[in-house]
Amino acid sequence: MKQPERPFSPALAAYVADALAELDRIPGQRRDQLEQLAAFVRERAHAGQPVALTFICTHNSRRSHMAQLWAQVAAHHFGINGVETYSGGTEATAFNPRAVAALERAGFLIEATTAGANPVCAVRFLADMEPMTCFSKVYDQAPNPTEGFCAVMTCGEADAACPIVFGAAERISIPYDDPKSADGSAEETAVYDERCRQIAREMLFAFSRISGV
Repeated sequence: MKQPERPFSPALAAYVADALAELDRIPGQRRDQLEQLAAFVRERAHAGQPVALTFICTHNSRRSHMAQLWAQVAAHHFGINGVETYSGGTEATAFNPRAVAALERAGFLIEATTAGANPVCAVRFLADMEPMTCFSKVYDQAPNPTEGFCAVMTCGEADAACPIVFGAAERISIPYDDPKSADGSAEETAVYDERCRQIAREMLFAFSRISGV
C-alpha cells in the first residue's frame, strides 16, 4: 500500500497515530458497517474509477463534516488516490463552530472565508494543499456530486427522513450520536472531542481495509 509522500503537520500526525492505536476499540457491528464503506472504495479504486463519498446528516452541521474531513485524511494517509469526499444534509444550517473547534484541536487548519449565518470555511490538513471548501448545504447542492456517489448516512434521523438518496450508487448507514446534546454544558468540549476521535478512528479503520490500490 502506498504511503503519503506529503506528511501531516506534527499535531495532526500525532492525532492520527493515536487514533490508529485505538482501532481495537471499534466493536464488531461497527466494523461490519465500515467494511461496507471500504468495499465501495476498494471496488471503485481497483477499477480505476473516481471514488465519491457524500456523508449525510440532517443539518450538515457536525457529524457529516467531521466524517467528510476524516475520510479525506484517511485516504491520504493510506495513499488511496482518486477519493473525493463531500458532505450534505436534508436541510442546510451552518458548519457548527463547536465542531470546527474540535477539528482544529485535532490539527486541522480552518479559516472562515465568508461571514454570515452559514460561513464558507477553507479547511486544510496539509499546509500546501488546495483547501477543502466546507459549508452547510443539502446533499445534492454543488459542489457535491449528483450521481455515482456513495451516500454515507451519519445520523439515524437523516437515514429515516431520506429513504431515497437520488443519484447514489450505494447507500451505507454509519450513524453517530449527535454531540449537540452537550451544547452549553460543562461536558461540551469533551463530548465534541470524543465524537471527533471516534469518527477519525473509524474512517482510518475503513481505509486501512483497502489494499493493493
